[in-house]
This record gives sequence, structure tokens and C-alpha cells, in this order.
Amino acid sequence: MSISYKKIKQIVGPLLFLQNEHDVKYGEIVKIRTDDSKERTGQVVKISENLIVIEVFEETSGLSSENAEIIFTGDSFRIKISKDMIGRTFNSLGKPIDIKTKKELESDILADVEREIDGIPINPFAREYPSEVIQTGVSVIDGLFTLIRGQKLPIFSGQGLPHNKLAAQIVTQAKVLTGEPFLIIFCGIGIIQDDAIYFLNRFQESGNIQNIISFINFAEDPIMERLIIPRVALTTAEYFAFEKEMQVLVILIDMTNYAEALRELSSAKEEIPSRKGYPGYLYSDFASIYERTGKIKGKKGSITQIPILTMPNDDITHPIPDTSAYITEGQLVLSRNLHKKNIYPPLDVLASISRLMKDAIGKENTREDHADISSQLLASYSSALEVKDLISIVGEEGLSLNQKATLRFGDDFEKKFLNQGLGENRNFSKTLTLAWEVLSNLEKNQLFRIHKKFIDKYYPELV
Repeated sequence: MSISYKKIKQIVGPLLFLQNEHDVKYGEIVKIRTDDSKERTGQVVKISENLIVIEVFEETSGLSSENAEIIFTGDSFRIKISKDMIGRTFNSLGKPIDIKTKKELESDILADVEREIDGIPINPFAREYPSEVIQTGVSVIDGLFTLIRGQKLPIFSGQGLPHNKLAAQIVTQAKVLTGEPFLIIFCGIGIIQDDAIYFLNRFQESGNIQNIISFINFAEDPIMERLIIPRVALTTAEYFAFEKEMQVLVILIDMTNYAEALRELSSAKEEIPSRKGYPGYLYSDFASIYERTGKIKGKKGSITQIPILTMPNDDITHPIPDTSAYITEGQLVLSRNLHKKNIYPPLDVLASISRLMKDAIGKENTREDHADISSQLLASYSSALEVKDLISIVGEEGLSLNQKATLRFGDDFEKKFLNQGLGENRNFSKTLTLAWEVLSNLEKNQLFRIHKKFIDKYYPELV
């Protein structure tokens, strides 16, 4: 049963404050009607014994304590989900939009189901351990930090780094190797229109648009929409993964915009701030998003998640990347120094990790030498960086033959293995072949992390 309030106690920005006079639910959807018959939507974001706080999705201009009627619907926020969504673009509320005009389209989808967006994290007891790979077509990810179905693998970037290009490349190239139905859900959080158009154009040019559902929240949209759009995207992913048995990859960009919206809302509610002004519940809020990822026992589908965030001032200890790293199973870190050297993608391999790849790569899923190759590349590249530092002390003429070989490997590794064309799609075989090519700069006795049988099988072919 709906309940109506006639008087607003206070309006502060997007927030309405009402005297609490009934048993209201947290997250309940309200309708706000004014004398001019205009209707707005809001959601309960705070409850106390005496006060109800509502955040309005649209603008609050024109609202007053005299001209508005607030109707509590008793429902939480729901979205319509259907197979008709595949290949289309939606706003934060799950409505089809024209990306160039930002307006809702008149034609709505024919819903198969309606779902509440506030799903719950997967019960750890119900989880199935991830063990199958997703090929992104990007050598540095596939070769060194392989993405596994059901994994949460964030990308930590910085302002001006090519995380948008990398996100678009992963969306257009990612695939599962088993031939199962595969769906990508792209979720843009607080992005500008030019970036949204860039993403959609890349998706269409790739010819893969029929496997992508896009949700776009623009930078000028209300902050409440910024907070619900990742949940809208994940609710959609859960339907296709666990009811339609599809393998689903969710890309969330940019989680920093989400966190800023969370901080703004927390400040408006006058909550006690924690680190750098973010609310104390930042960790649990992020977890409510990240932990909706994984595989469930008895279900064929899965949800894999790549949240992308920009680190303020490139500070990896900032609360946003720091909190994300605690919850997720690894991270990919973009390097400004590599970007200045025109290497794309500029991935800092020594600061990156994929904690689940060790149990999924190998003969059955990728190739028998994959684990050894990955370990050797990282060890040798670390040595190459040490040799570069040594040159400043002893000069290049003071290096041993092995050190000079290591230096050549480091340059080759960056230029041939790390560096990749924006539209270049490399499969696992091509990636591992390239790895052996760059390792051929080293003598066999320097390949101390690779089993002899693999050196005998692969190394001689390239020298």
C-alpha cells in the first residue's frame, strides 16, 4: 500500500528531508509529484527515528514544501530484463537511449523478467572455484595475468592513460575458447559524451555489437544514477549468467566516479567521513558490487568482472585502489613511464598480478609451457630493469655478456611483447610464440624458470 506525504521538511541539493511518520523501508522507491503534474523519482537513502532522507534522481529545482506530494510506493528499484537488450544501449535506469542525444527512446524492451537491482553477494559456500580462461587478445594480459572466468580483475589507471582504449579493445576482442554463449556488459559510470560515442563506435566497427549490452551514465547525470548503474548492470549479468547459462564479462568504468558520488552523497547526509573524506563503509559498498561476481555450483554460466578506476595523483595507496585491491583477485596497473615511451598497453608488469591464473593455465586450457613462460618473463624483465639501473654506475661497457643479453631482452620485451596495436588481436598461441621470440635474446642457461623439456621443444625453433 502506497503512503503519501504532503510536506517536505527541508531540501538540500538532491536530498529531501521528511518527518518520519510511518514504517519506511531503506532503498524504497518514492514518486514526487508537483502541482504542474511533473513526476520525479527518488529513493530512501537514510532513515532515523524522526527523519526520512530521500535522494531525487532528477533535479530538485522547482520543488518546495508546499507544491510537492511524496508517495512511498513500498517497492525497491527494479529493471526489466530481456534478450532484446543484447546489442542495445541503456541509461542508468535501464531505459533504451540514443547515445548522441542522451534521450530515452520511445520503444521499450519486451521484458522477460523484472528484477530488483540490490542483489546479494554470492555465498562463499555456493561458489565454484574458477578454472577456465577468457582470452582478451591482449598479450600482456593473456600471457602474464590471464583472466579467469568468475574472477574480479581490476585495472588501476591514471588521468591521461589509455584505459578507455584498453577497455574498448577488451570488449571487442574478448572470447571464451569453449564455444559457449558469451556476453559482454559494458557499464560507463560518469563518463563524458565523447567517450561514450567513442566506445559505441568501437563496438560497432568491431562487428561484435551483437554480443554487447551497454549501460551509460553521463558525467552530468544525477549522482544517484551513478550509484545505481553498476547494480543495474550486474543484475542484468546475473540473469544472463545464472538463468540463461551464458558466460558474462562485465566491464565497469570508471569506479573512481562511483566512489566520488558515494562521497558526495555521504557528505550531503552529514555522515562522519573516513580516509580522505570517503565514508567508512566504502569497503563494504565496493564489496557489494565486486562480490556479485563468480561461478555458482550447479550453474553453467559465470560472471567475470573488470572494474577500471583512475588513481588520483597516480597514488596506488589511495582509498579507492587500496580498497579494491583487498576485495579483488589481483590487479593490472598502467604505467605512466611506459606510456611516455609510446608503449601500448603501458602495463606495469611488476606491479600487476592475477591470483587465479596459476590454477587455470596449462596444457588443457592454454599451452603446456604457459606457466613457465610467464614466470621467466617476469623474472627476466625484473633483471633487465636492474641492469638499466646498473648502467648509470658502471656504464654499458662494464656489463657482462649475460647482462647485455638481459638488456636486449628487456628492450625486446617492451617493444614486441608488451607493445601491441590498438586493433591487434593475438590468440594464446601467438602470445606464447612472441614470448619465446623475446626470450631467444637470452642464453639457455639464463632460462632458469623453464623446464628443460620446454626449452628443447620451443627454444631451438627460434634461434
